[in-house]
Amino acid sequence: MQIDYQTNVGRKRKNNQDTVGTYVNQKGITLAIVADGMGGHQAGDQASFLAVTGLGKVWEETAISDHETISEWLISRIQQENDVIYAEGNNDPEKFGMGTTIVAATPLEGKLLLAHVGDSRAYIIRDQAIKQLTEDHSLVNELVKTGEITEEMAANHPKKNILVRSVGVPGKVEVDLSLITLKIDDQILLCSDGLTNMLSDNLIKSILTTQKPLNDRIAELITEANEAGGTDNITALVMSFDDGEEGIVND
Repeated sequence: MQIDYQTNVGRKRKNNQDTVGTYVNQKGITLAIVADGMGGHQAGDQASFLAVTGLGKVWEETAISDHETISEWLISRIQQENDVIYAEGNNDPEKFGMGTTIVAATPLEGKLLLAHVGDSRAYIIRDQAIKQLTEDHSLVNELVKTGEITEEMAANHPKKNILVRSVGVPGKVEVDLSLITLKIDDQILLCSDGLTNMLSDNLIKSILTTQKPLNDRIAELITEANEAGGTDNITALVMSFDDGEEGIVND
């Protein structure tokens, strides 16, 4: 597996509220995380930083290595980070309302475990096609699901950035989990909406399916998103799987 990531402030924002990182536990299993923070007075960047580094630090200390245990761990730890971020925002008026999205992925034995809250996304690029693996926890997506607006209307909806689920809220946060079977030459993209709001799925796919080195492909995603307007922070993390990975099927 190859893995690389980049994050960029974009062309309109003064600070980067995205945080991205990869962490390896005691069993050699990777956890990749992208978070997109929200809140004024730089509270958003602190929320995303707390979520990513909080999860990552504890992950590095674990020795868990099966999907069920990792699933339970992710739900529990994201809830704990939710409580930490909510308390931080509640105790400091300048951080009140701070929160973050999160999308996390763990490849293990030919499968990919995904956990997410919010509208940061995971995609799979396979056989020259791209597919979104996560569902946006946003008001606009709820309107699409109920048939009140079309997907075309959603793309430019004035309330596009309003989330119905995020990390940093009082009480319990619901975490979506999914398990994906990997195939040889699959690529997994984790990204913030600063990328997907600027670039079409087809353009993302065309960039990631070139023969350029992985780092160059990710840099091109960032460049294209900035050239399209760069209205938000832009983060992209890509995992690329080859036939050297244990458990990955060839069909």
